[in-house]
Amino acid sequence: MIEAIFQYEFLQNAFLAGAIIGVIAPLLGAFIVVRRLSLIADALSHVTLSGIAAGLYLGQAVPAFAAVNPLYFGMLFSVGGSLLIERLRSVYKHYQELAIPIMMSGGIGVGVIFISLADGFNTDLFSYLFGSVSAVSRGDLYAVITISLIVLVTIFFLYKELFILSFDEEYAKASGIPAGAVHFAFIILTALVIAVSMRIVGVLLVSSLMTLPVAAAIRIAKGFKQTIWLSVLFGETAVLVGLFSAFYLDLAPGGTIVVTSIIMLLAVILWKKERN
Repeated sequence: MIEAIFQYEFLQNAFLAGAIIGVIAPLLGAFIVVRRLSLIADALSHVTLSGIAAGLYLGQAVPAFAAVNPLYFGMLFSVGGSLLIERLRSVYKHYQELAIPIMMSGGIGVGVIFISLADGFNTDLFSYLFGSVSAVSRGDLYAVITISLIVLVTIFFLYKELFILSFDEEYAKASGIPAGAVHFAFIILTALVIAVSMRIVGVLLVSSLMTLPVAAAIRIAKGFKQTIWLSVLFGETAVLVGLFSAFYLDLAPGGTIVVTSIIMLLAVILWKKERN
């Protein structure tokens, strides 16, 4: 694959996009897991699917939308879904966890409608569901790079606020931290990362890349910063091994990435058990 990367642009796009996603997805995932919001990635991924399905349908039905990348519709729906989740969390103050299954159900329902309007599954939609090495375009790569830069800059400048907010929201508010604004920025970044990860991991598996590396890191890390670094290490390893496996075995990269993550998680659990 190394030689092929230098020959084919689509492999360059997939490899670079995957390498970047392997960093930013577990990075955000560490904060998501600590805040016990792991299922939010699933909810937003289903909302993103409905946006992509809408984009594919509009591309067929309206000539003006034919040249628009469905990924941008997915981003729009994902950000909108994240804002609706926050709104629902404020409506159900004592049952905030209800916001996630409500949005997940809505995302699935809207997605199914647009899929049926677009005459069922096609090759493009299938690649969004399970990921595809050959489907990553140069435009997709640019979107990944842009979002990753925004994520890294935001985490760098808001790390302290996100750290405190993740472990003790009440203390964060009492300390004068604008908890609402920080959480708002974080949830939008999460939505965007989920959307741009679709091409590599797939809508049905993207949440795994945000949680499985973190689950492995938590077992052996001695602090939150170490959890972040180990999560990124495990996530990057899973993506690169998964992409190589998908290329040589002609498989969907989403599946190989997730299986690699699970193998590493099991290895860490067994290693930790043996040490104890």
